[in-house]
Amino acid sequence: MSTPSRPVYLRLRDLISASIIDGTYAEGALLPSVRSLAAEQGANPLTVAKAYQQFQTDGLVEVQRGVGMMVLPGAAAKLKMAEKRRFLAEEWPEISERICRLGITTEELLGAAGVAVQ
Repeated sequence: MSTPSRPVYLRLRDLISASIIDGTYAEGALLPSVRSLAAEQGANPLTVAKAYQQFQTDGLVEVQRGVGMMVLPGAAAKLKMAEKRRFLAEEWPEISERICRLGITTEELLGAAGVAVQ
């Protein structure tokens, strides 16, 4: 979950990751230019470049000289798996503890999620 206390480049990374996972930036597609994303997000271009560099370092995108940054095949699956691991390790324990503390039942959770309980 992004919070204002997180560095801007990490919040941008979360935004780009979510966009790759949900297909907004499909595999084989070009990411917006550094300047364009910086303008759209109200961020410094160097900050956007730092976020993009991490995607390149992680092998999720590659630079096409004169064209831009392209999302590599398998990037969405890698990001989704990493996000699942992070969620289960970092966020879920706190959520689970709160659910137990409040005495929320499985049926209540499923009902709140719009899942029909039989």
